[in-house]
Formats: sequence, structure tokens, C-alpha cells
Amino acid sequence: MWKYKYIICLFALWLWCIRGYANAQDTTQVYAFPIESVTLKESWIQYREALNIDYLQSLDADRLLHNFRINAGLPSSASPLEGWEAPSIGLRGHFVGHYLSACSFVVKKYHDGILGKRLEYMVDELSKCQMALGKGYLSAFPEREFDILETKAEGVWAPYYTYHKIMQGLLDVYINTGNVKAYDVLLNMADYVRLRMEKLSAQSISKMLYTTQANPANEPGGMNDVLYKLYRISKDEKHLKLAQIFDRKWFLMPLANNVDILSGLHSNTHIVLVNGFSECYEITKNPIYYNAVTHFWDMLAYKHAYVNGSSSGPRPNVTTPTSLTSEHWGRPGQLSNTLTGEIAETCVSHNTQRLTSKLFEWTCKPRYADWYMNAFYNSIMALQNAKTGEYVYHLPLGSPRRKKFLNSYSDFRCCNGSSIEAFSLLNKNIYFHDDKNVWVNLYIPTVLDWKERHIKISQEGDFIRDQKAELTVASDSAQFLSLNLFIPSWGKGAKVYVNNHLQGVAAENSFFNLNREWRNCDCIRVQFDFKFRVESMPDDKNTVAIFYGPLLLSFQSAEEISLYGEKDDILSNLEVSDRESLLFVLNNGGKKYYLKPLLSIEDEPYSVYVRINKLYDAE
Repeated sequence: MWKYKYIICLFALWLWCIRGYANAQDTTQVYAFPIESVTLKESWIQYREALNIDYLQSLDADRLLHNFRINAGLPSSASPLEGWEAPSIGLRGHFVGHYLSACSFVVKKYHDGILGKRLEYMVDELSKCQMALGKGYLSAFPEREFDILETKAEGVWAPYYTYHKIMQGLLDVYINTGNVKAYDVLLNMADYVRLRMEKLSAQSISKMLYTTQANPANEPGGMNDVLYKLYRISKDEKHLKLAQIFDRKWFLMPLANNVDILSGLHSNTHIVLVNGFSECYEITKNPIYYNAVTHFWDMLAYKHAYVNGSSSGPRPNVTTPTSLTSEHWGRPGQLSNTLTGEIAETCVSHNTQRLTSKLFEWTCKPRYADWYMNAFYNSIMALQNAKTGEYVYHLPLGSPRRKKFLNSYSDFRCCNGSSIEAFSLLNKNIYFHDDKNVWVNLYIPTVLDWKERHIKISQEGDFIRDQKAELTVASDSAQFLSLNLFIPSWGKGAKVYVNNHLQGVAAENSFFNLNREWRNCDCIRVQFDFKFRVESMPDDKNTVAIFYGPLLLSFQSAEEISLYGEKDDILSNLEVSDRESLLFVLNNGGKKYYLKPLLSIEDEPYSVYVRINKLYDAE
């Protein structure tokens, strides 16, 4: 009997694999244009990028290198950094990895001489530190941190997390600037990890990489992600095998089988592993990884995310002070009671955008473009203070709340690091392509230079104020091109014009296709009609947020907001008071409320999610 059961199990497994393989092959591969092909034109978004570049240029390389030199026994006269880069902090060195990545993106795009020379200097000095330490090791903390991790799986603060940041920074420097020394240092770092892993038993590795607890001190970062990316370049099987060590089956397999195990997990620990899974799928085409990635995104988007695409908050089983308020995923679909002042960690939002763009490249599905646009305006752009360039660790969405901006020169937390990368990549994922077609997913003033096709596409205007997108095609000769214009889920009734001739009315959450022979200076206009709408919490229809077109609005008040009436009544009493300044007014329950986009909030108190009470007693 057991033989028949065994055969049945094998047959079921075969069917599951075939179904997974079929799903994995049901894709339309497109690619985001490289960052050097897309230039931001003058706009409020380009201004936000400039704030970030100014900050990158302002930092002192020797202060960034200080802990590395001290750890390697080399002299340093620089003052150590503070916050999470202080000499006593376990994560010291992590921000340097983010900094290398962010600077390399700016150098790739703009050939920035200041940052280009700084990268050369820092890589040279990091190489000296690696040689002084020996064995390929490079970090700002001593090797004994790994010894403790391997024996106890606790008692240290995430050494692999920090190690990954440095490796990723060096990889980005090599890819974006061609610095061969950065690649050599990276190879040595990978060999160091490989030699450590070869000495460990499978049981020891499993214990070391089991991260189900609150705020796991053994958080490995994106080690699988960076090693898969390294393998793409090196083609060395040892890097592929090393990356797969960090793909833990306890996390991978439930996701592949569409089992939501996110409740209680530390958000950024695990979303970066899923980014690594996506890299593995692209290399191996293993359907298990495809299914894990796509199922994870669905779980996150529809069961664990807030209205602006961000996620993370209090943990259902509170065991640490942090897990009481932040950084974890809760129970599926239960978000209304999680609105603490420390939800929506910036690192998680950034990594969600990375994953979402990857899924769009695999499928061209509008829902991923829709999600990306929403999070771009209402999560990513809302992280930065438009006056100071400072960033938040968390993005509170309750009533009332305040943004707590990190000090750029004394905090150096993980979200400082993720933010400088995100704002170095504001021109990424606007345009996608295959061999013959272009997809326009965001309406941002830019110039796309598709050199291989000798075509340029230029965008003008202010989408969020003018409610339209204007594009111009430039080409030396007439060319056939299929241009796909994204119409978001709120964009019903958008009208598309070519050279002022109406081409059609677009359906929401779709791509409007213009397949024609384009001539130089052909002009396209997509005219939107921004409307107000109310979005509810999945578990409480009376806890709501208000949108205007693509923009998530926030109430400007230090008081808790409680509205009265039905949703339609609320919407009928909303109006635009100043289109240029994006200010709005709501009359409700005998009060006048003032609103503006969440991305415009700086130091003032605000509310995003508010309560609706059905009845109002005028007396």
C-alpha cells in the first residue's frame, strides 16, 4: 500500500511542478531602461533628487572610513560618525555600503566628478583595510561577531546584514563605474563567506539563518540577492551555491505553496530575501522561486499593506519594545488597529518598490504599474523633507501623527541608507522596453534616449497639478513603434491625443496602445480627470483615507479627525482650494478641514486614516 501512496505523492508533486512551470512561463519579459538612458528634467522631483546629491557630496570620506581603518589596525585621525555608525554599534559600516551604491548611481547618470573621485578613494582605502585584515575579510566590526553568530545565533547585531550592504555597495560601484578594484575586493569578501560556511554543519547554518523571532539579531540582509547578482557577472558556480545557502526552505516553500506565513515576521529581514528569490528565478528559471515571489507580493499587497503601498507595524505577539509598535507584519487583512506612530518602515517601502518593478518586468501587468505609481507618490516621495532633504524612519498614517525626520549627520540608521539609494534612482522604472516597444509607467518630466533605436521621448509639465502628461517623440527618421501609456486604476475616462487628434478614451488600470509610424516632433497628450475618492481599511470600512487622483491626502490638524455621514456625502463636500499649491478643503459636521498631499507634509501634525461616524447630531 505504501508504494501506491508514494507513487500518488510523486504524481501530485509532478503536477504541482508542471503547474508552477506553466505559471512561470506565462510572462512577457520587458526591461527597465538603464538609469543613464533617462534624465530628469527640471521639476519638483528633480529638485528632490538634487537635495539628495547635495547631501551625498557633503559627507566626509575619512569619517565614513574611520571604523574600517580602526578595525583593520590602520591609523585614522577622522572623527567617528554617530548614531548607528558609532564605534560601539553592531551595524557600523552598513551606511557606507548604502553610500557606495547611491554615489555610484549618481556617477553613472551624471558623471559626477566629486563623487567619482570619492568612490575611487574609498575603494582604494577599503582595499587596504581588507589586505590588513587578511583572509578576504572586510568590515567595520571584528570577525568575532561572526563567531558569536555561528555558535549562538544571537548576542550580536546582524553581522551578515551589514556585510551584505558593503558587498552590494562594491558591486554597484563596479557595475556603474567600472572600478575593477571594487570587484576584486568583493570577490575576496564572497570567498571569506564561502570558507566560513564550508566549516559549518547544515544544522548550524539552519539555526544561524532561522529568523522567525521579533527583531532577529541574526538578520542576514540580502546576502542571497547580492550573491546571485555576483554570479550573473562572475559565472562562477561557487557564487550560485553560496547564494542558495541563504535561501531558507522554511520561508521559501510556504510562499511557493501560497501559504501566508508573514504574520509576526520582521518585515525588512524577509522582503530582501524575496528580492533574492527573484534574482534566483531569473538565473535558474526554477518555478518554485517564481511562485514564491508572486505569491508573496499578492500576500503583501492585498493583506498586509496600507493604502499607500507601505507595510510593517506592530507584531501580533509582542516580545520586544520595537515589536510593540513597528517593523513587523501583522495578521492578514487586520490593519485598522495597527496605526501606531512607527508603522511603514522606509526600508520596507524601498524594497517593495524594487520587487514590484521586477514583477512588472516579468509580466507587463498593469496592476504592478498601478501599485508602483501609488507607492512612488505616497510612500517614497513622502519620506523626504522637501526643505531639508532629511528622511523618515517610519511614515505614520494614523490620526493625528507627525513625521520624525532623521538627522542626516548624526543618525545614520538603516532608513537613512535606503533613502539615499531610493532618491538616487528617481529616474528608474519610468520607461520599460522590449526590442520594439516602449511602456511609459510614470509621468515625470524626463528625456528617454533609446540610443539603439535612435529615438528620444521627452516628457514635459507637472502631472500632479496639470492633470495631464505631454510627451514628444524625436527621431531622425520615421519609425514604427508601439507606445504603451499607463492608465492607473483611478484614471477612468482619460483621453489620449496625438498631435491634438483624439485617439480614444482609455480604460482604467490598463495600457493605452499607440502603434504607428512616428515622425519627428509628434506630440502625445494624456488628459486625466482627477477625482476625489475614499479608500477603506480591509477590516474596517469606517476607517478611511482620501485620495485626489494619484495623491493620498492628509488632514492638517493636531486633533484626532472624526468625520460624519456617508462616503458620498463626504466626497461631495470636498473641493480644491488652490490647485497650484495642492490645497483642499472639506466641510463636514459643521467644521472646515484643510488637506494637502502626504508628500508635502514636513513638520506639521497631520492625519491620513480617519474615522467616519454615520450619524451627526447637530444639536
